[in-house]
Order: sequence, then structure tokens, then C-alpha cells
Amino acid sequence: MAVPRPVYPAPVTDTSPPRLAALDVFRGLAVAGMIIVNDPGSWDHIWWPLDHAPWHGWTPTDIVFPAFLFAVGAALGLSFPRRIGPGDRRILWGRIGRRVLALIGLGLAFALIEEPSLATLRLPGVLQRIGLCYGMAATLAILTARRGQDGLSRLNLPVIASAAFLILAAYWAAMTLIPVPGIGAGVLTPEGNLAGYVDRAVLTTAHMWGGGTDARGKIVYDPEGLLSTFPALANVLFGMFAAVAWRRQPGRAAFWVAIGGVALLVSGLLLDPVFPINKRLWTSSFALVTSGASAIIFALCMAATRRAWIDRRLAPFRVLGMNAILAYSLSVLLAIAGMKAIVPAGQGFVTPMGWVFARIVGIVTDPWLASFLCSLVLLALVLAAVAPLHRRGIHFRL
Repeated sequence: MAVPRPVYPAPVTDTSPPRLAALDVFRGLAVAGMIIVNDPGSWDHIWWPLDHAPWHGWTPTDIVFPAFLFAVGAALGLSFPRRIGPGDRRILWGRIGRRVLALIGLGLAFALIEEPSLATLRLPGVLQRIGLCYGMAATLAILTARRGQDGLSRLNLPVIASAAFLILAAYWAAMTLIPVPGIGAGVLTPEGNLAGYVDRAVLTTAHMWGGGTDARGKIVYDPEGLLSTFPALANVLFGMFAAVAWRRQPGRAAFWVAIGGVALLVSGLLLDPVFPINKRLWTSSFALVTSGASAIIFALCMAATRRAWIDRRLAPFRVLGMNAILAYSLSVLLAIAGMKAIVPAGQGFVTPMGWVFARIVGIVTDPWLASFLCSLVLLALVLAAVAPLHRRGIHFRL
């Protein structure tokens, strides 16, 4: 998923460029993708492109969340160059801290609504990972920024690139060389990997994702766990370079971002045989492949928004992208209500989503198509809710 404007600090400078429309569209595509893949009409009827890879490998769905993180980096990159004096730093650290805590708090609140028990509250999550990655990326950007003669601080790209590749190399080394007690080193199974072991030791299984089980049904890993958050940070850092490319050469940015995306994608594919592409573990190869795919899609958005007739047709995604946190939050709340509430149906009761699914199946007959159409219904409801706010210039800010 991409993240909305509220998640990056507003630049303290009078030299801000015009708003990058492609980023709003790209972010909106990511939000729409998250809603579609997270909210099918039936979990028993999901087309394979709309489902995550069961373990090693990847599907189009596996790109969605990394694309969201890539957009976080692009948004953060657009806030530079900026003034970072002593007084500015105090304001920036306050903004960053508040936004990190707000994202983590919102994610925990949704988890508590879904499962109202502190004893089994899932601590990791999508919003929590976004908050942590944003906080670490913003901290690195500010601490390493180089001040120019004009008094503005700019991103230290060599340091950011080195940090991204160092993180991915260190994660690779840790996952393949550090032994898990009782299992050994380099065992990349659900129960044998180091990231899962760290989560079990620190978070305990009571506070991990219920779907991260082994063959015996025992919870052993969390796809948004602690250790795997570090390679996810690389997706954010790579996103910064897309923003810098646009800052420097707006007319050629799409070309250079696409070239960079291809390089990252190929690098990830070459690494796959020795460190398999795996979304659940967020392996280094996965971070490279998804960063590359995100960059290519972002470049396509840049090219598309330059053509008025295409740009007009992308308006729904821009609406979602400019209110992404609100749109995502509404989808979560609607999904919880749709799966947990009950409505009368014949002689019994069903969930609202079950009722909608049954109605659509009665029309199209194909349950896989009906499941997909249910997710589009929920997406349409979210869009209908945020569109009036967008028309009035109201955009949710954390």
C-alpha cells in the first residue's frame, strides 16, 4: 500500500516544487489494491493473482504493500531540500514522533476492534510497519542530510543507498547464518526461520498473526514481525530516489525511475536462488523485486499523468491517494463490520459480506468472479465516502 501526505513532514522551505500528481495516483492504486486483496467476498474463492504466495515466490498481490512503502519514501524524498536548523529539528522530531505513534496506535486500535482482547491483541500490523519504516527513514534522512550553500539540506543519496543495501545484506546474513535454537541456521521454513523465532521470543505467539502457522496449525511467524521490518525499510529508502529523480529532471524522471526499477527487479531475481523471494519473511530478494516493480509502476504513473485524457480517467485513484489513510481505515472498519455483524437471511442470519456474496453469486454464478465483485463493492463504498471530502479539499492528516 502507498501512504498519504499526512505521513511525511511538510518541508520547511519556500522552494517546494509543484505537487507530483503521479504520486497521488500511484498511492491510490496501492490503496485500491489493498482493499481488493484484503476484502474478498469469500476467502474460499480467490483468484491466484489476488492472493499472496503461500510461502516462497510472489504474485501481483505481493507487490501491493511494498508499493505503499515505496510511496512513503517518494513522499519523504519530495520534502527535500528543506531548512533543518536547530529550531526546525525540534519541530521535525515532534512531527515524526507524533505520526509514528499515531500510525502504530491506529493499527493497534483496529486490531483491538477486530479482536477485543488485550491478551490476544496482535501487536505487529500493516499500519505499525508503515509507522516504524517511516520513522526510521525520516530519521536517517534528517541525520545524514547535507547542507548546501543556499542553507537548504538535501538528501545524502550515497548514505541512503549504502544503508539500504547494507540492511538487505545484513538481513540475508542473519537469516542464513544465525542458528535458531533446536533447528539450525538458514532454515527458511515457517517454523525454522530466524525472524519467526525472534517474534515468538519477543512478542509471544499470543500477540502474533493467527494465520502464521506451521503444518500442525501452531502459530510460528508474523508477516509484519520485528526483524522483517528492517528489509521493508529498504523499500522506503529506494522510494526516495524516485522523488529525487523527479526533482532533478521532471521531464526525464519516468525514464530514469523505470531504469532503476528494472535494475532492482533483476537484482532481486538473481538473488532469488540463494535467498528466495518470500513476502512472509520479506527477504532481501523480495525487497529488491518489489522495489523494482514499484518503481516501474510509478514511472508508468508519471508517464500517464502527462496525458490529459489518461489523467482524467485516473481521477478515482487520485481521490484515494490524497486521502489514503482515511480510505484504508474505512475499508478496515467496513470489512470488520461486514465479516462480524449479522443480518437476517431466510430462516437464519448471515454476515453482511456473506449476504452480498450470495446476491452476486445468484447473478453471475461464478463464485470466484462474485468474490472479486464483492471487493469492488467495498472499494466503491470507500470511494463514495471520501470523494465528497476530496471535492471540498478535506484530506485526513495525522
